[in-house]
Amino acid sequence: MKKEIIPNNYEKILGNIIGHIEQSKLRAFSEINKALLNSYLNIGQELSQTSSYGTSVVEKLSNDLKLKYPGSKGYSTRNLWNMKRFYENYRKMQPAVAELIFEAAWTNHLVLMDMTKSDEEKEFYLKMSIKEKWSKRELIRQIDSSLYERYMLADKPEKVTALIPQQKKDELAKHFKDEYILEFLDLGKNYSEKELQNSILENLKSFFLEFGKDFTFVGQEYPIRLGNKEYRVDLLFFHRSLKCLVAVELKVTEFKPEYIGKMQFYLNLLDGKVRNTNENPSIGLILCKSKEHDEVKFALAKTVSPIKVATYTKKLPDKKLILKRLENIKIPESTKDIGSDLT
Repeated sequence: MKKEIIPNNYEKILGNIIGHIEQSKLRAFSEINKALLNSYLNIGQELSQTSSYGTSVVEKLSNDLKLKYPGSKGYSTRNLWNMKRFYENYRKMQPAVAELIFEAAWTNHLVLMDMTKSDEEKEFYLKMSIKEKWSKRELIRQIDSSLYERYMLADKPEKVTALIPQQKKDELAKHFKDEYILEFLDLGKNYSEKELQNSILENLKSFFLEFGKDFTFVGQEYPIRLGNKEYRVDLLFFHRSLKCLVAVELKVTEFKPEYIGKMQFYLNLLDGKVRNTNENPSIGLILCKSKEHDEVKFALAKTVSPIKVATYTKKLPDKKLILKRLENIKIPESTKDIGSDLT
């Protein structure tokens, strides 16, 4: 029997088929999740509308439902009370927001109900968890890092987090936070830039949880040749949504104006020698231990390429201190304006 020849494009065919299967599985999961959450909402509504439902009634309901549906694990007494809370939490929200609840996992909703205090905070993390596809663990970490409070305290909240992909050159740097929480780094009190760099690479998964899933790692000490000289970028990434290279320079000291000139030079090299024609201008991110706002402002005044100067800390912020700062500013009654940034 003549042996059939495997076509050269077999791997592409296999990849396409796997892609179709995975997309179908994703759509199926999405529909199952919506049906599950809709069921939980209806059950929660039933429990909420009858105030006479006490502990004994809910316990009996739980036992009877387990007998009726022995293969299901979702009808414990505790979960039934969670369904009641679920309904009561979201019935007050605007219709546009209420529609989003079906896009988040039940475990994330439990975290939001347990860890957020206001409807505005809950709405913020709901939208962010959907956009960034946060797992339960990732969502807990972002809440622990006080992302919402830092967002509200920022002079221009849209600078705090990358929420809406925009392709305007002068807007690209706004997709990066003013401060990054790198509590996962295993570093002592004193460390070098090289040790900081290596520690980030050893913890890339956690690094991407803080920086965003759209980042793809390109290289460490990425080399760029110019004539007889070779220059190296500390860390180089590619941002899939923004479609651009992101050069990251790590500093273990406070910000210095000369850092801008060096970064501008690196970005010129990347755009001239590495960037593809269909990609946006490269972005520079300088991570420092600290910075003075006015010094950064004047240092960036005449730059051509998008550059962001941010600070980093190795420990989660003191939430009590952040909340105290929040008390001194007026928080909007609704996150309507913020919500427009998140969708």
